[in-house]
Amino acid sequence: METLKHLYNWQKDLAETDPMPALFLGHGSPMNAIEDNIFVQNWRKLAKDIPKPKAILVISAHWETKGTKVTAMEKPRTIHDFGGFPKALFEVQYPAKGDPELAMYIQEALKHFVPVELDQLWGLDHGNWSVVRHLYPDADIPVLQLSLDYSKPAEYHYNLAKELQILRKKGVLIIGSGNMVHNLRMISWENMLAPGYGYDWALDINEKMKNHIAEGNHMALVNYENFGLEGKYAIPTPEHYMPLIYTLGLKNKNDKVSFLNDIPVGGSLTMTSVVLDSK
Repeated sequence: METLKHLYNWQKDLAETDPMPALFLGHGSPMNAIEDNIFVQNWRKLAKDIPKPKAILVISAHWETKGTKVTAMEKPRTIHDFGGFPKALFEVQYPAKGDPELAMYIQEALKHFVPVELDQLWGLDHGNWSVVRHLYPDADIPVLQLSLDYSKPAEYHYNLAKELQILRKKGVLIIGSGNMVHNLRMISWENMLAPGYGYDWALDINEKMKNHIAEGNHMALVNYENFGLEGKYAIPTPEHYMPLIYTLGLKNKNDKVSFLNDIPVGGSLTMTSVVLDSK
């Protein structure tokens, strides 16, 4: 009964709204969290161009679990899940509140599709806060994360995202955070400081992905294993690609598609981002 009471309160407080945009943001290096570059400038501008959300749900490449979890604590910690970076990066805190009632609502909304565990341990990893702190620097909006079940295929994640569409009408901004092309082993480190350099295969597969997104050919992207050698280079492991699949699953029939930060970095990484907006 107590859970149902919380769910009722959450739905009552967040009346139905026009659909919020849905985003896929290429997050790139953790250093973007503390740098002032074209990527973060475009994130800041994006936040000014869309309605201010009542809550934010992030699907980050950096939280993989067996099964599906959602953060449900009052005060999620800022996780510095990387190494070898300057001290200033480790000192960053993003003190956004959580929203346990929203977490329970998500659990209830998904229960017919998948059991969702309410998580009290994780927090906000750098795939989340390194981006969101530029969108909303005042940390005045509750932020949650939904984990990636590493045991499931892309089609599962795509269908799970469809079940989350209801949140867009509740004022929740859903962000997939990863990278469309993400191969750290092939990075040209000497070109990391000059965005714009991409290997031919990276530019080619990135363009193919964009064309599929623009045309609404989601199944070609869900079946990314069919991309051939370029796809194997671009997606050597799926965790940075899956957040894109979530964003595509959130698309409704009225959404227009636009791209942001469509720039390669270090040869084998692209920062290309996707904005879905029905206005």
